[in-house]
Amino acid sequence: MSAKLTVKPLKQKDAGRGLAAVDRGSMEELGLENGDYILIEGGDGDRAVARVWPGYPEDDGQGVIRIDGRLRQEANVGIDDRATVEKAEVEPATEITIATPQNLRIQGNIGPLVRDRLSGQAITQGQTVRVGFGIGPMSGGGREIPLKIADTSPSGTVVVTDATDITISEKPAEQIHEGAGAGGQAGGEGAPNITYEDIGGLDRELEQVREMIELPMRHPELFQQLGIEPPKGVLLHGPPGTGKTLMAKAVANEIDASFHTISGPEIMSKYYGESEEQLREMFEEAEEQAPAIVFIDEIDSIAPKRGETSGDVERRVVAQLLSLMDGLEERGEVIVIGATNRVDAIDPALRRGGRFDREIEIGVPDKEGRREILQVHTRGMPLADGIDLEQYAENTHGFVGADIATLAREAAMNALRRIRPELDLESEEVDADVLERLRVTAEDFKSARKGIEPSALREVFVEVPDTSWEQVGGLADTKERLRETIQWPLDYPEVFESMDLDAAKGVLLYGPPGTGKTLLAKAVANEAESNFISIKGPELLNKFVGESEKGVREVFSKARENAPTVIFFDEIDSVAGERGRQSGDSGVGERMVSQLLTELDGLEELEDVVVIATTNRPDLIDSALLRPGRLDRHVHVPVPDVEARRAIFEVHTREKPLADDVDLDELAEETDGYVGADIEAVCREASMAATREFIHSVGPDEAADSVGNVRVSREHFEQALEEVNPSVTAETRERYEEIEQRFDQGGAELEEDNVSRTFQ
Repeated sequence: MSAKLTVKPLKQKDAGRGLAAVDRGSMEELGLENGDYILIEGGDGDRAVARVWPGYPEDDGQGVIRIDGRLRQEANVGIDDRATVEKAEVEPATEITIATPQNLRIQGNIGPLVRDRLSGQAITQGQTVRVGFGIGPMSGGGREIPLKIADTSPSGTVVVTDATDITISEKPAEQIHEGAGAGGQAGGEGAPNITYEDIGGLDRELEQVREMIELPMRHPELFQQLGIEPPKGVLLHGPPGTGKTLMAKAVANEIDASFHTISGPEIMSKYYGESEEQLREMFEEAEEQAPAIVFIDEIDSIAPKRGETSGDVERRVVAQLLSLMDGLEERGEVIVIGATNRVDAIDPALRRGGRFDREIEIGVPDKEGRREILQVHTRGMPLADGIDLEQYAENTHGFVGADIATLAREAAMNALRRIRPELDLESEEVDADVLERLRVTAEDFKSARKGIEPSALREVFVEVPDTSWEQVGGLADTKERLRETIQWPLDYPEVFESMDLDAAKGVLLYGPPGTGKTLLAKAVANEAESNFISIKGPELLNKFVGESEKGVREVFSKARENAPTVIFFDEIDSVAGERGRQSGDSGVGERMVSQLLTELDGLEELEDVVVIATTNRPDLIDSALLRPGRLDRHVHVPVPDVEARRAIFEVHTREKPLADDVDLDELAEETDGYVGADIEAVCREASMAATREFIHSVGPDEAADSVGNVRVSREHFEQALEEVNPSVTAETRERYEEIEQRFDQGGAELEEDNVSRTFQ
């Protein structure tokens, strides 16, 4: 009994295991159970054998079979094609002989390793299977080694079990000829290098690219019926490392088109007319081998804006590219894919319909996308138990695909460093026993994570803070207001949407120095699980005209690309002073304020980007910044009251060995006027006093043994309180409360003469 099912791609984590996910309705119809084997037959009679797995919930009743790139190539079917599926009787293999590549340098018996990796997979004589050992010179990025199935017993398609004997052929894989039967298609060079399952986190973008490229090449009759020209080109743009080139390669592989790469600088020549000739030759070659994809990487290097380039060669190359893409001659089945991370630098004539018909942004992946990319890069890795990829997906804000690949590689290198003492570096071969013990642990990932910065945010200072609300003592009302403004729109977007409520653009935290404004900003960024770009005002200032404003523009541009993002301006009064009052700065301050105003509330919408600004001089900030729609929430971070001081003492003494006579309630009563920074200093000074007393009372030899007996006592806190004085006077506190009342009444503009007395 057979059925026609629609082929779809497999999820990233399941690829490479010889699985076919069949929807449950079709499984019942074919009388299949989980773990059975099926024969998949494509249009030209090519066949592949796979093990059945229950389909994903979204496929129920759809008549869908999901298989990976290798099985699609074996069966000679593409995505959305119909394949004939029937149950296959597959015998368990008693013995199989495998041939390894000539330059594989592993000594000892790799049989158990191979059996472990192939267990449950259906194989056929002559087939090439790719096995991941974690390391190896043949492993294309360190993961997979192609092994040829030289012989199987019994013959035909068999399944590898725990009882199968694995023997290694004396002949290398290169000398073994392919056998007939299912799987014969997957040998050597024909195996796809990159398939759709190797791309994580770009499902929507991949769908758009397939629609633009696959449809016209597979079914040109659809466009003829509609009476329209098929698309000519696709421009992929986005930050470096997001997968633009990878996507172009995967599409070329999947639709079985010839792939021609033009690397910008390669075609440039000093001789007149030679650069254009090379371009023409590339397009002619593509036409001869149609269907073909011409991929121009870093297209901005050969097609910059003609009005802004000084070189004559670039202008001629742009003109040649324009005529090739949309000239008098028909191009046939040739589609051009361009990739760039500077889309605004490209000549505008290229960016119209008929040339690059669609521009697709390949953005920085979100949490779900990062998880998929991690699954791709750890698929062939011998992972130890207890590794939670979900956790790493959460902790890698701002990471693009290339960064996650680096993270996985560094974690594997850490595992390799552990076994390096056991390796004989003089020997040409690695012992198979050592390979079998190789495991990548959670600790390897943890240490790899420390050394990798997100490349999408490298130009601006970024950190994902590890400060939580528990580390902020007191300030309950302030915390709640910040949660409402920043966390809620990110956590409950559907509520805001149904209430037709726009999230606040920005928050101004103001209050006396040391009350915890910066700490609050860090905590809210951490709790909101967003990227955190920290800007210290003066670092944006530059002596060249226009550079300071450019710095502000770039910060907001990076924030949009890596949303959700919190932009934190510390001491914003230094860059956003009241316009018309500054003198002697060539007007740079005023231009920066104008730039900030347009970024916060200009024509470009800020999606999932929130600005937090802190200051202890709110009277100096330009009033236009403080109106609703810009920094629309003004949150006073007050001097802590008794309860808040008690909470701050708790935070700073949580890990300290306190004596029984220390009463935090009494300390809170005695520290009126102390802000958070003062209380931290008191706790530190008290600990220092206890440490000083202990070190003077014992010798260096006894210190290590008796340090457990040291306690910070009431007396030490008394000494500390004599040393540390409160930093806020009663008059300062009153003035800040007066400012708060003015803000509450909606008066963003503070009377200059009234408030200037505050800080004299």
